Amino acid sequence: MEITQVKSKTIISSSHILKPSYHMNYGKKRIETAIYNKFPFSTLEEVCTSVFTGGIFKRVFVDDSKFGDPYISAQHMMNTNPLDVAKIISKKYTPKQEEMSLKENQILVSCAGTIGNVRLISKDLEGIIGSQDIIRVNPNNSKIPYGYLYAYLASKTAYNYMQSYIYGSVVPRIEPKTLSKLPIPLLSQQKQIQIHQFIVEGSKFRQEANELMNTAQMKFDDLFEAKHCNIISFKQNSKNLKLFQHRFDASYNIYKQELDAIIRESGIPYKNLGEHINKIFIPNRGKRIYVKEGLQYLSTSDLSSFNPTGINKYLSLKMAGVDTLRVRKNWVLIARSGQEILGSTYLIGEQLNNIGVNEHALRVLVNENIAPYIYAFLSSRFGRKYLRAGIFGSAILTINEDYVKTLLLPELDEENKELITDLVIKSSALFDQAIMKENQAIELIEKEIDLWQAS
Repeated sequence: MEITQVKSKTIISSSHILKPSYHMNYGKKRIETAIYNKFPFSTLEEVCTSVFTGGIFKRVFVDDSKFGDPYISAQHMMNTNPLDVAKIISKKYTPKQEEMSLKENQILVSCAGTIGNVRLISKDLEGIIGSQDIIRVNPNNSKIPYGYLYAYLASKTAYNYMQSYIYGSVVPRIEPKTLSKLPIPLLSQQKQIQIHQFIVEGSKFRQEANELMNTAQMKFDDLFEAKHCNIISFKQNSKNLKLFQHRFDASYNIYKQELDAIIRESGIPYKNLGEHINKIFIPNRGKRIYVKEGLQYLSTSDLSSFNPTGINKYLSLKMAGVDTLRVRKNWVLIARSGQEILGSTYLIGEQLNNIGVNEHALRVLVNENIAPYIYAFLSSRFGRKYLRAGIFGSAILTINEDYVKTLLLPELDEENKELITDLVIKSSALFDQAIMKENQAIELIEKEIDLWQAS
């Protein structure tokens, strides 16, 4: 049982709230202790020009980007590159587009479902339409640097404090008016600028990384995506059914053949992906034992986050099979189950080396020199459709190991292979630097708040 003491003036200033979860909140206790010790604070409202959500309206989606703009939800805003998963929302039927569109250096906070996720909008994401479940925070840079504010909002302390604002049972929520009351610590001007600079540099690295990765993926999409037409009919015979693992589902036998045909008829040499795979496996599926310190552990959806290292879940190092969950640099991971995330591909970089990842990520081990090239193909729009063509199951959709081996890998000329490999390697290194810079900024804030806990 956890016990705490709460001062009467704290209860009075908190609208007489007596909920234990409210007063025993990790972030709230840290901030209230610092305020009690007379360290300087402001509020989110005081350091911003506005804190608001977009209006509620009926969303109409279209297929052609000529008639719409990219649209992201609160869930998708945390992706490494939200444009990879963005839907296209109609320009004609979307009201208040100026208010709904995201601006460079704006800070986003998820306010429904999963509460308190934070994202800084870089220039490459400007103009995207954000859902009504995202609070927009427009910093007033004359009062506080936007990078510093973002780093604080992304910290463990602020995240936990925001949880104390949640209301609702079916769909948890927070409101902009409530979030505006969030206390903001006022570190020295020198510290604020230092932290801000880390975030600015990290954001720049992230934008460059996305641009390089997009260039690599487009090498494949330019060749194959345009040729991907509507599903057509194919006749199957018993011999082919044996080759296709005795599957009779139309989505597999039609869709997979269509995508195979696009590669075969392109005139570009190809090989079965299985010829490049040294090992493909699913790790231990046993019971998970969570602890405060141990092996950092990510879900497959966590891998899509632009900063997976900030997720604080840990497994006991004494747990059976724990080492099978570790991933290594240059491993290719494929989300083998789930819904939207199914078929997403990840290349493990330096920052994720030796971290644990759950069993829903299929491990694909290939030679280090070809891993970036294979990753670029599988993570392209065409590549993900190719992976998803092998889905089976009803309640839990799945992609299995045998199917991955049957995919055809285009063997581009050496010049393009080297170019794609170089782009992916540089992009991965920039992502690592972006994560490192952001973590340094957040760590500086947390350490300063640690110092403010002394009575």
